[in-house]
Amino acid sequence: MRRSTDRILVSHAGNLPRPPYLDELIEGGRARDGSTRKEYHERLPKAVGEVVDRQMDCGVDIVNDGEYVKGGSYGGYMQERVAGFATVPSDGRKPKRGGAGERDRQEFPGFYASGLWFSGSGGPVRPGFATPGEVRPTNTGRMRACTEPITYTGQAAIAEDVANLKAALQGKGVEGYIAALGPLSLGAGIHNLHYKTEDEYMMAVADACRQEYKAITDAGLIVQVDEPEFCTTWSFYPDWNREDLRRYLGFAVDVLNHSLRGLPEEQVRFHTCWGSGHRPHVHDIEIKYIADLMLKINAMQYSIEAANVRHEHEYHVWEEVKLPEGKMLMPGVISHATDLVEHPELVAERLINYAGVVGRENVQTGTDCGIGSRVGHEEIVWAKLKAMSEGAAIASRTLWRS
Repeated sequence: MRRSTDRILVSHAGNLPRPPYLDELIEGGRARDGSTRKEYHERLPKAVGEVVDRQMDCGVDIVNDGEYVKGGSYGGYMQERVAGFATVPSDGRKPKRGGAGERDRQEFPGFYASGLWFSGSGGPVRPGFATPGEVRPTNTGRMRACTEPITYTGQAAIAEDVANLKAALQGKGVEGYIAALGPLSLGAGIHNLHYKTEDEYMMAVADACRQEYKAITDAGLIVQVDEPEFCTTWSFYPDWNREDLRRYLGFAVDVLNHSLRGLPEEQVRFHTCWGSGHRPHVHDIEIKYIADLMLKINAMQYSIEAANVRHEHEYHVWEEVKLPEGKMLMPGVISHATDLVEHPELVAERLINYAGVVGRENVQTGTDCGIGSRVGHEEIVWAKLKAMSEGAAIASRTLWRS
C-alpha cells in the first residue's frame, strides 16, 4: 500500500455504477436464475476492465472492480460463499437487535413511517417530496440462523474476482483493492443455533472471512474489510450506554483481528461508516468514543466517513487520538448523502484539515461509502470522483509547496 509521499493519493470506498449489460441480468439485486447468473459472470471480465479504466480516467490511484460481482447485494454474496447458515422458522425468537437507524427511529417515527429513510440506501426510490410508505420486514415468521459448522466454500468465486481485477490492472501502474464483508456484518445479526457460545460462533465466522481476505492479499491486492457495524452497532442496541458499546467493540476488535491474523498489515484497509440510509443520523456514535478501539484493528489504513455533515468536523478528534506510526487515514471527502457534486476546493480543504493533524503522507482521499448505488445517477458518481481527484491535486499543491 503506497503512501502519499509527494502528493495526496486518490481512492474510494466501494461500489460503482454497473453497465447496462450487467444490470439487464439482475432483478431485485440477484441474477434471476442459473443461466443468467452464468452469463453475468461471463460478462464480468469486460465490465471490470472498463470500470478500472473509468476510475483511472477520473484520476483514481487505488482502484477496485466496482464490486460488480456482488450484483447489488451488499452482504448476500458472502452468504453464498459460507456454509452453515439457513433460513428456519423463528419459533417466536425475536431479532437479535434493532436496525441501523433504531435510535433515530424513536425520535423521528413519522420520517421512518414515510419510507424516505430507505431512499438512497440502495433502495428502489430516491429522496424527494414523496412518501413511498413504511418499509416493512419481509419473511416474517422465519429467520436466518447458524445451524451447522461455519465453513468457507467460496474459493472458486474469490479466485474469479482476483483474476478479473488483476487482468484489468495489467500494465496500468495503479494499485488494486477488493472489498470484502467483515465478520460482524456477516454473522453478528444472525442467531447462533449451533455453537455453544456467541464467542465461539463469531470466531468461526471470522475464520471463514479470513480465507477470503487471504486469497486477496496472497494475490498481491489490498483487501478492504467492510465493517460498518463498528459504528452502526450503537444504533442496533438503543438501550446501551457508551460503556456497553465499548465493551462489545473490544470483543469486535478480537473477532476482526482473528479474521486478519497472519495477513500482511500493509495490504489491509479497514472501512467503517454510519450506514448509507438518508436519515437524520442525529444519534450516530461520535468517532471520539471509539477511535482508540478502531486503531487496535490490525490494518494499515482506516477508511472513515468524514464528508457526512454529522461527522465532517471530527478531524479534530485526531488532535487528541494519535494515529500510530505507520498507519494511514482515508477520510471520506465525497459524500453519498447528496447528489450535489462537491467543489474541488472543498475537497482540498477537507484533505488539508486531516493532513494538518496526522501528516500529509498519512492521508489518502476516500468516499464516505460506496457511491454507485447511493446517488441519483451514474453521471453524478463519475463527476464526484473527478472532483475528488481535482481536489486532491489542489491540496497537494498546497501541502507540498516549496
